Amino acid sequence: MSRSIRWVASVRGFIKRISEERVLRLRRPPTIRTGPPGGEPTVYYLCPNYPVPSGGIRAIYRHVDILNQAGRSAAVLHHRDGYACGWFEHSTRIVGAPSVRLSPADVLVVPEIYGPYLDRLPRIPRLVAFNQNAYLTFEHVPTARPLRYDIFAAALTVSGDSAEFLRFAFPGLNVSVVGNAIDADVFHPSPELPVKRIAMMPRKRPEDSQQILRLLGERLRNWDVVRIQDASEQQTAAILRSVPIFLALGRREGFGLPAAEAMASGCYVVGFSGFGGREIFDPAFSTPVEDGDVLSVARELARLIELYEHRPSEIREAGALARERIRERYSLERQRAELLAFYDQLLADQLIA
Repeated sequence: MSRSIRWVASVRGFIKRISEERVLRLRRPPTIRTGPPGGEPTVYYLCPNYPVPSGGIRAIYRHVDILNQAGRSAAVLHHRDGYACGWFEHSTRIVGAPSVRLSPADVLVVPEIYGPYLDRLPRIPRLVAFNQNAYLTFEHVPTARPLRYDIFAAALTVSGDSAEFLRFAFPGLNVSVVGNAIDADVFHPSPELPVKRIAMMPRKRPEDSQQILRLLGERLRNWDVVRIQDASEQQTAAILRSVPIFLALGRREGFGLPAAEAMASGCYVVGFSGFGGREIFDPAFSTPVEDGDVLSVARELARLIELYEHRPSEIREAGALARERIRERYSLERQRAELLAFYDQLLADQLIA
């Protein structure tokens, strides 16, 4: 190996280590103090200080809102005092880890991203795993070290796919599904016919998306490709209302929230389900494609482009059907009922124990 090749390999290795260290810093939990009961038992959702839009963090905030609205004490537990997400509107109860002490009467809900550091969590509050993407469960966890999910009294997840993953990985773990909710007041179609635009999330499979767009070539000459990145919830919804087609590029997703939000906005969705999103892709109003098959995605997009240019009503009718299916299956009311049922059972089991 020449000196120049060794130097390039060394630089790449250094960059990879720096990237991994940054990811691990975000996943390292804060010091969580414990003590005797001193107030109303509370459900705390541990949450990273992540400043950019994230469907998983949005779900954490929504769970806390639902519990508080139902008269159950709950709070988002961020790593530091004074931190709160600013990319969507909320009035969620938030506390910082330095300012609270958790007691045996409390519940600490732990997202799957903290997997490498589960040994740092206290054992005094009752622990619940909130695993929104089971495919991240073992990420950054050394293979020589077992992942101790036996510390959790129960696990919450957001799809049947992730539930199957967790039940297989951790036999005996009590796993419940509380589906995501799509806010119909935020994500809804426009009454006007959208212009010729295709929306996508550029951080999802960038190499595949580049191949798909290059395969389409001149077929895109009268179309704009809108890349949704670092957009607020309201901005994302506005973009989705303005496009007839959404390109889904999920890879090993826990659910596939972008595709569901696009469907709720009246888009025709084509692309990869990411496994967890299989439950929302229905050939009656979308086109699921075998994972990684970029040619089939390009061919389907070409068909939809031509169809929209000549008979746009057919695309809009499929989008309307998708919107109704999402409203029916992923409503705020359904999520609320499932979440409260989970905690009612958890607290009942605690009293029996």
